[in-house]
Amino acid sequence: MEIILSNASPKPIYEQITSQIKAMIMNGELKAGDPMPSMRKLAKELHVSVITTQRAYDDLQKDGFIVTVPAKGTFVSAQNQDFIREENRRRVELLLTDAVELAKENGIELEELRTTLDVLYQEEDV
Repeated sequence: MEIILSNASPKPIYEQITSQIKAMIMNGELKAGDPMPSMRKLAKELHVSVITTQRAYDDLQKDGFIVTVPAKGTFVSAQNQDFIREENRRRVELLLTDAVELAKENGIELEELRTTLDVLYQEEDV
């Protein structure tokens, strides 16, 4: 699991960790049941405090992305598929909102936008 942290980012370190792990789960890089590194191990790998990784894991657990089993470890949650689907829908809506705003700014009519979306959706390699 590769997590890249940036001191230049306006996001706190724990949020950078959280968002990257969420992305790995949502894109299938991490699958339901996959073990997560311990908070201490992750903190050591990232050169951050255990408190930082604990906060990231707490947020991930609260959002249903991971589950901690006492004396076993932390794993990617098997019950997060509905949440992931809804989160991805929200991301699509945000991207489409940006596309609509850009289209309006450049005089692209709704019908042309629909046609473009239809073509892109029908492509197999998207």
